[in-house]
Amino acid sequence: MSRIGKLPVNLPAGVAVTVSDDNVVSVKGPLGTLSQKVDSDISVSVEGDVLTVARPTNQPRHRSLHGLYRALINNMVVGVSKGYEIKQELIGVGYKVDVKGQVVELSLGYSHDIHLMLPPEVKAEAVTEKKGNPTLTLRSIDKQLIGQVAAKIRSLRKPEPYKGKGVRFLGEQLRRKAGKSANAK
Repeated sequence: MSRIGKLPVNLPAGVAVTVSDDNVVSVKGPLGTLSQKVDSDISVSVEGDVLTVARPTNQPRHRSLHGLYRALINNMVVGVSKGYEIKQELIGVGYKVDVKGQVVELSLGYSHDIHLMLPPEVKAEAVTEKKGNPTLTLRSIDKQLIGQVAAKIRSLRKPEPYKGKGVRFLGEQLRRKAGKSANAK
């Protein structure tokens, strides 16, 4: 049996889960509402403050879907109760970030600034401290969406391995390479 799939999902106070007839799981909490369509073979049941996901057989397809849908539902429960936050820092001379509503303006060393429109579910905040790197903070209740947005921003200027310049997640460890060796004979 799936180690992840058989774990029950504990529902915190203020979070309500409903399962419709067409197997759509809706999670409502203090921060918002999320819904996910679940495969018709997988059954979702709610008893009190515990949600369980079950599969009908031990086929490989059912085993893989079992853990997947349990993880997706758990991410929705955490999202509507606590929310998700991703911090990214811009490392490089002249690299800047500015947030104007739902538009993020990035200056990443190209000949032009990059304007990125964020989905309405994602909120952004930019902080630039003196003698420090600019930091972009993304907040959302949808873990998949915030991860996609953060990956898109990082892909605009990935950290390079020699100096480490680029957009990286806060606390991310990079594998650095040594530069040219200066032993000319």
